[in-house]
Amino acid sequence: MRNPEFVKAAFSAIATRYVATNHVLSMGIDLLWRQRVVQLVSEWQPKNLLDLATGTGDLALAILRAMPEVKLTGSDFCQPMLDVAAQRGLKNLVCADAMNLPFEEASWDVVTVAFGLRNMASYPDALKEMRRMLRPGGHLLVLDFSLPQNLLRQPYRLYLHHVLPRIAGLMTGHREAYDYLADSIEAFPRGQAMLDLLTECGFSDVKAEPLNGGIASIYTAEK
Repeated sequence: MRNPEFVKAAFSAIATRYVATNHVLSMGIDLLWRQRVVQLVSEWQPKNLLDLATGTGDLALAILRAMPEVKLTGSDFCQPMLDVAAQRGLKNLVCADAMNLPFEEASWDVVTVAFGLRNMASYPDALKEMRRMLRPGGHLLVLDFSLPQNLLRQPYRLYLHHVLPRIAGLMTGHREAYDYLADSIEAFPRGQAMLDLLTECGFSDVKAEPLNGGIASIYTAEK
């Protein structure tokens, strides 16, 4: 179980530096990952979309730039992150816990969550809540970090546990948030394990798409 109070405090502390720090640490590759998400979401042609763990709004803004006609709501349990998202121009923001959301059942065409499921207290409970909100035939998309299963694995883990926290600590003044990041990536289900979890939570047509050798992955599923 993740500690929600620690997660909320950590993200509150780094909210104003979160966007710039992420782009530096990923060397801009995270922008390409989000563009791939946008491409997949656009194929589903949703009328409305819920972006969970929207944070400072990176994914939501990318989706709206490509699909301005979509009715998009962003939700996060960390108000300081939502404050930054609002400053960046996002509207329809709701501060709520993804484990218990204030939305009607079967009310969304698409639910997206980028780099957020990993931080939720219970992966199965969070996924079941996402499924509850999707209409029949609706789609879920999860973008998150994973660990490469190839020659990149050891160099990436070295970067993740030793280099990244030092750089992020200098940029944000809160190294502990990025030590947590490394540990959470190690613990997060990936590949077939995530597909099995999605299936166990009632989803169908589950798929995984590794990105950049498996540093991150996109998982899609249907209700």
